[in-house]
This record gives sequence, structure tokens and C-alpha cells, in this order.
Amino acid sequence: MYIVVFIIILAVLVLIHELGHFLAAKKNGIRVEEFGFGFPPRIWGIKKGDTLYSINLLPIGGFVKLFGEEYHEENAKHRSKVDADKAFINKTPAQKAFVIIAGVLGNFLLAWILISYLFTQGVPTPTNKVLVDKTLKNSPAEQAHLQPGDQLTRITVGSKMFTLASTADLTNYSKKFAGQRVIFTVKSQGKEKNIMIIPRLSPPQGEGPLGLLITSYEEKKYNWYQAPFYGLIHSYTITKTIVIELGKTAFNFFTMKKTNVDVAGPIGIAQYTGQAIKFGQNAVLELMALLSLNLAVINILPFPALDGGRLMFILYEWITKRRVNKNVEKYINMFGMGTLLFLAAAITIHDVLKLFNR
Repeated sequence: MYIVVFIIILAVLVLIHELGHFLAAKKNGIRVEEFGFGFPPRIWGIKKGDTLYSINLLPIGGFVKLFGEEYHEENAKHRSKVDADKAFINKTPAQKAFVIIAGVLGNFLLAWILISYLFTQGVPTPTNKVLVDKTLKNSPAEQAHLQPGDQLTRITVGSKMFTLASTADLTNYSKKFAGQRVIFTVKSQGKEKNIMIIPRLSPPQGEGPLGLLITSYEEKKYNWYQAPFYGLIHSYTITKTIVIELGKTAFNFFTMKKTNVDVAGPIGIAQYTGQAIKFGQNAVLELMALLSLNLAVINILPFPALDGGRLMFILYEWITKRRVNKNVEKYINMFGMGTLLFLAAAITIHDVLKLFNR
């Protein structure tokens, strides 16, 4: 089941990316020769105007074939003026850049829409708060009538007061002061109150001195008219985090340092999809939004064969007023594609090894 869901997610992400290129090309008067769902061989197709809309056998995304983009660029230069005006190669650098960036914008827009929707449903969001998730039966926490959602802000033991800045603080202090009278300051339903609890010296296995489950995640929920604004902010925050972590990973890679970031390929992502399915629809949509932002960031990197690499060639053309030699561009892109395929293979092997080492 999770394999099917993973394929659907992948197909939607790639299709949205290509749809961005498609719409931008149409907007700038570029002839789109084919807009395909899936990858060849072709199963079915219908031509409307200049564009062939096709459904292909491999349902893992889609593609856009632009007139005058790569394989027939030289022919595009020598067509009639009407045809030449519709060729990608003959458009201004700004128009070309917009077409290239549109795919990334499509992925960001999809993530924004998904996150905005999730905010209307309620999304667990990390905070610096220490929150009660659940109290265990016959535990000191239950006897003190702590409720899910209560925030523990500080404790007082004798004349000493300690601020609870993290869940780790609560865990450490409850063990340190086990068997003693501890005053907990609790925020509950907007009001602050003090509760006396004596943490257990010898609690049942797995329950801890207080007998409660704690979390730093708080559910955030917004009205439909608020959600797009907060969804945009959250999308930006996630994107910034991805960029920072990607930069750290690249730095550690080139300096031969160990990285703490767990990089996953298709197999790893498929496993994450399986885990998300267990938590329900919203978890799957959250994963989809995260993957869409990852795809956007990866694609905009200034690396050959990626959208960002193509932007670098367009930037060169804009600055120098001449195109990069077609053979140079071809070999640079071949190098980039080879490198990407090597990395993809290495990550996939890593995923397989992790699978068998469990």
C-alpha cells in the first residue's frame, strides 16, 4: 500500500514541477511540443493546438518538451519568423529564467497550499514549552490532576526555583528531586497555578518519577483566512532550514567530517511514507509538503543538469550577451547528470544497507 502512495506523491510532485514550466512557457509564447504525464513509452496522446498531451507507461512524474530548447535548437534558428518567435532559444534571458524558475515556484506553491490546509486542521508545531501529553494511571501526575495541554513552567524545591526550559529539564529535575516535595507552576487554560507533587523514588518500569508523557509540540490551528499567511511563514521557515542543513551537509562532505543529517533516497522516502500512513492523511500531506520544498531547494541549486545550473548559463548569457558554447554546455550538463546519478545510486545503496542492518 505505502509503495502506491509513495508513487502517487512522487508523481504529483514532479507533475506540479513540470506544470510550472509548462504554464510559464505558454505565458511567454514558447511552443510546448509535448506535456506528458509519466515517462515513455507513450500509452495515449491527444494534440491540441501546438501541444501533444500524453499519458505514458511509467507513472512517476511528467515532462515538458519545449520547442527550441535542446535537441533541435539549431533548427529553431532557421525556421520562419513565426516559428522562431516561439522557440525557447530565441527568448530573452529574463523569459528563459522565468520558465526555468517556474517549476521551483510550482513546488513551493504546492507546499504552501498543503501547509495552509493543514493549519486549518491543526498541526503539531515544535515549541520551547514543556507540555503534558498524557498522565499514566495511579501516577503522581494523575493524582495531581494534571491535564493534557497543561504547561509546566518551573519547579520550586524548598527555597530554590528552577525554570523548565525543555523536556530534558523536567526529566532531570524529577529524577534529582525524587522523594521530595516539589511545587510545580502550571499554566492551564490561560491561568497559572501551583501544584505539589512528590516524584516517585522507585517508579514502575518505563513510567518515570512523575508518571506522565511530555511533549514540546503544541497544536496550532488557524481559521481559513489566517491559514495562508501562517502557511507561507511556515513554508519559508522550513525552506530556510532545508537550505541551512544542506549547506552543513555539503560542508561536512567536502571537509570529510561526519554529518548528523540522515540523507534518504527513494527507498528511505518510501519507508517514511509508510510511517506517515500509520498516522493518517494529515501526516501524509505534511510529508508531501516537506518533500515538495526539498525538491524545490534541490532543483534551484546552481549545479549542472538542475534548474539552478541552467539559470547559471542564462545568467552568463545575460551578462556577456552571448550564449555558452553548445558543446561546453552539453559536456558540463553531462558531467552534472553523471554526478547526480552517482549520488542517487550511493544514497540508494545506503538505504538498502540500512534496511538489511535493522
